[in-house]
Amino acid sequence: GFRKRKHDNFPHGQRRDEKENVNPSSALMKSFKSFQQELDTRHDKYERLVKLSRDITIESKRTIFLLHRYISAPNGEEVLHDSQVKLDAIRRKIRQIAQELIGEDMYQFHKAISPGLQEYVEAVSFQYFIKTRSLISIEDINKQLIFKPEDREDTSMIFNYRDLIPHTLSLKVTPVDYLLGVADLTGELMRLCISSVGNGDMDTPFELSQFLRQIFDGFTFIGNTGPYEVSKKLYTLKQSLAKVENACYTLKVRGSEIPKHVLVDVFSTKTELIDHEECLS
Repeated sequence: GFRKRKHDNFPHGQRRDEKENVNPSSALMKSFKSFQQELDTRHDKYERLVKLSRDITIESKRTIFLLHRYISAPNGEEVLHDSQVKLDAIRRKIRQIAQELIGEDMYQFHKAISPGLQEYVEAVSFQYFIKTRSLISIEDINKQLIFKPEDREDTSMIFNYRDLIPHTLSLKVTPVDYLLGVADLTGELMRLCISSVGNGDMDTPFELSQFLRQIFDGFTFIGNTGPYEVSKKLYTLKQSLAKVENACYTLKVRGSEIPKHVLVDVFSTKTELIDHEECLS
């Protein structure tokens, strides 16, 4: 017949009596209840951080889409101003994350906030490149994420009751999040290259090609010694560089014989061929 389980040897009534005899006020039960409350609090905070990170990702993508209008917009300064307003709103979301992480180890919740921080780095670095034609450093990004206590809404919430000195909130972007955001930036620069050609700007592709080559050389120094996510992004970076270099090659060799309004279609066709060949390989 079937093998009996161990608890089948005990009458059901006896097991019920044992449950009823558990003392809820015992030290062991109190310890488990405190563990339960601590885990529930941590899980709730993790979910709040995930929602904030998702909001930051969405708003950062909208900022990037807005910045792509800089070339074609009649007033580029207005586009930059609107993007700055959006980035300030994103920083207010990041300030909420900093409030949630007061007294916590950030790396315990890093997985929840990492996607939003990467997208924020991409948006900030894209705006910075449009303004200065250079790459923003991680130090400059972190300086923008220091929130002083003179904000009234912060002062009432963050306070050191021991010495009555208000805290200064801050959140630091990790080097890995910075590198992943810069790697994603290369894709936006590739799209900027194609759209600039469509607007008759023949100098930007060559400038972007040199800039992307410098970023690619920097990533190759890391190689396989860095985190897995960074080495994985290296493939996407290489794709973007190849597309921009191909656009520069077409401009240099055949730019004079191809009408400007047809160049974008030529680049789009060649880009699809590059993607197809890389998928086959």
